[in-house]
Amino acid sequence: MSQKLENKVAVITGGNSGIGLATAKLFSKEGAKVAITGRDEKTLQEAAAEISNSALAIKVDTLDLTTLDEAYQQIENKFGKIDVLVVNAGIFKGAPLTDFTEELFDEISNINFKGTFFTIQKALPYLNDGSSIVITGSAAAVAGTENASAYAASKAAVRALARNFSADLVSRKIRVNVLSPGHIETPIHGRLGLSDKEVKGLRAKLASGVPIKRVGTAEEMANGYLFLASADSSFMLGAEIVIDGGWQQL
Repeated sequence: MSQKLENKVAVITGGNSGIGLATAKLFSKEGAKVAITGRDEKTLQEAAAEISNSALAIKVDTLDLTTLDEAYQQIENKFGKIDVLVVNAGIFKGAPLTDFTEELFDEISNINFKGTFFTIQKALPYLNDGSSIVITGSAAAVAGTENASAYAASKAAVRALARNFSADLVSRKIRVNVLSPGHIETPIHGRLGLSDKEVKGLRAKLASGVPIKRVGTAEEMANGYLFLASADSSFMLGAEIVIDGGWQQL
């Protein structure tokens, strides 16, 4: 490995599965001291063991903002100040517009939008000047997808946060950028209440709509996060990288 993150402190929220876990593992291989957060204690500990012996796993619920304060303090106590913050924690839930409830709307907004806002705001005292913040967006934010209006809007909102937070933090040379995946093979599909057969069918349907006729992998996304986290992207500020197999563009 090139050790692009040698001795850097990297925090990945939602780092206990899927894209977040793949990113945490890559960052560790690239020399970073890694901390992950998530809502499930069991998968957090399993993920930490996959990443490295020194990885720190902390249970955080972004609906309870006090857990963010406690997590950042633990990270600073073990590793020092943060150089890379990947704000990846989020959910996807869809429903027909006519059936959408206020409770479902609030859940999506509170985790994806409000959670992102305060994950970054509360990190500010713990971030080194010149650090990199990467927010997970979604190609769905501009693609127009059936039954995904609230999710897509929440991801459009975090895209706007990256621009505005960049303006707020440019005096500290903190870069805020967005990585927006398209259809990716991750455990999130298995959390939709579908059978294994239905999950396979869903992924095949999603792949059929991608110009290169497959869904992406978590490892492909991790390479994008590494670029935005490292000095390779030092001239990028308030920008977005879309990795979606051409789904948004073609």
